[in-house]
Amino acid sequence: MKRVTIYDVASEANVSLATVSRVINGLEIVREDTRIKVQEAIEKLGYKPNAVAQGLALQKTTTIALVVPEASFNVTGQIINGLLDVAKIYKYSIVLHTTTEGILEINETVENIIKSRVDGVIIYNDKLLHDDLSELKRYQYPIVIIGNRMSDESIASVFVDIEKASYDIAKAYLDVNKDNIAIIEDRKNPFAITSMVKGIERAFAEANKDSFHYVEIPQNYRSSYEYLKGYFKNHKHDLILTHRDSQALATINAASENNIQVPEQCEVICMIDTKYNSMVRPQLSSIVIPSYDLGAVAMRIMTKLLHNEVLTEKEIELSYVFNRRQSSLINL
Repeated sequence: MKRVTIYDVASEANVSLATVSRVINGLEIVREDTRIKVQEAIEKLGYKPNAVAQGLALQKTTTIALVVPEASFNVTGQIINGLLDVAKIYKYSIVLHTTTEGILEINETVENIIKSRVDGVIIYNDKLLHDDLSELKRYQYPIVIIGNRMSDESIASVFVDIEKASYDIAKAYLDVNKDNIAIIEDRKNPFAITSMVKGIERAFAEANKDSFHYVEIPQNYRSSYEYLKGYFKNHKHDLILTHRDSQALATINAASENNIQVPEQCEVICMIDTKYNSMVRPQLSSIVIPSYDLGAVAMRIMTKLLHNEVLTEKEIELSYVFNRRQSSLINL
């Protein structure tokens, strides 16, 4: 889809480029009826005037915005490396935008991106929904999502199917009659947890087994560890799944303090593999996501969108690998 420019606004309003520029810059020498006509054209076409007001070029900038949550830096390093390597090949530069929960929400970041006039946007964020992207789509930015499966005329995605990974794990344990399985709630990553729950629900339904356990962390507890210390006094599971490494460590430590041995009496698997998983004891079994490839493929998809190349698929799934370490006993 063609990017709306100042020329389109001038044509729509049937005025000169200079008149559009004066309206954008708030100059008072424009008649009120003309000003209204230009503003209506800007609104109708979805043109962002800040680009001209700030003196930015009208042509392509060869700059891509990358949006990542600050809390995900421990897992996005390799994603960024893959993205940068492909960006260099196609002579694009990357501008990093971060979101911090409770401080800088995604909507504020979107506004900053629109003002900065980039050619496209790549987003790593497991909380995004289609509605959150409406503003970016309005300004005709091609968008690539890393981590979530979604697509439409201007959105493509590259992801690892966490739901399938959870299903595969649960099925492997159900196949050996280990059906006392629990998931630890992760309020910071609701999309990932929802995907994990769906995968395990499907495995249990296929096995005609009763439901698994969903361990909610009460709001008045500041950490999973504080709650789990008391939880394990009265509960014991064959397998516990966590999303983050910190929650897996909290689970292992809380279980140990209640004389529950990992993995002999309770196995623990983390859905994200980080460098810390092999540093702790017992070492954490986890799902290995091809982070570098996620970034590289996302950037290559972006270049295709920008050059109007045909995409045979707009939702590209990459495979995961299960890395069994010391916190679990069963191979997938």
